[in-house]
Amino acid sequence: MPASDFVLLLPPSEGKADGGNPQQPWSFSSGTLGLTLATEREAVSKRLRQLKGGDQKLLGVSGAHLARAQAANSRLLDSPSLPAWQRYTGVVWDHLDLASLTATQRNAFVKRIFVPSGLLGLVRADDLLPDYRLKMGARLAPFGVMAKWWREHITAALLQAIKNKTVIDLLPNEHRAALDWELLPNAIRVDLVAHSGGIVGGHNAKAAKGLLAQHLLLSSGPSIARTVASFKHPQYSAQVAP
Repeated sequence: MPASDFVLLLPPSEGKADGGNPQQPWSFSSGTLGLTLATEREAVSKRLRQLKGGDQKLLGVSGAHLARAQAANSRLLDSPSLPAWQRYTGVVWDHLDLASLTATQRNAFVKRIFVPSGLLGLVRADDLLPDYRLKMGARLAPFGVMAKWWREHITAALLQAIKNKTVIDLLPNEHRAALDWELLPNAIRVDLVAHSGGIVGGHNAKAAKGLLAQHLLLSSGPSIARTVASFKHPQYSAQVAP
């Protein structure tokens, strides 16, 4: 399989850029898969509004972070938007660093990155997003755990979007649970392996995942397996999972 013939699955970030463009208000049908997922997005958004944005237990934050999240979740419809690659500001996205690429590269790559989201189901990296907070592992009544509730919808939307392309999975387990992998026979999971033999996790591993994602997108190698194996990092190597 050529190294360029794939789409990449990345997690969203808990940290998000504030604000957005009021001239591009977000709607349930916004983005590449908006028409497919609008009904589900509307249901989740309405429930969050009923809950005044959600409490500390649901959102997993407190203090000023909770106040911001509650305000954002209470006014999702028609709120100012940003492209996903600019909205997500976590460690993975910071080290993917799409802003540092040429406009030609970035415009091509954002169309190959898909992100499972507790609020939105599935988004592409160039889709317009509101400010929001809802983890995929959150339990939102009456839906239950968002990953389980979204699974059928996200899997169908991804299959619609990718057609026959290979899917490279760089998701953590919380977001992997939102997909039915039996329906994605062309999926390849890529894992980071610590040179020390220790557990892979924390800030450094997230940073390495962002660098790995950039490496995969920039590569023009003969195969995905060789591109994965060629990833260089002082703490980690990358491998295709069995």
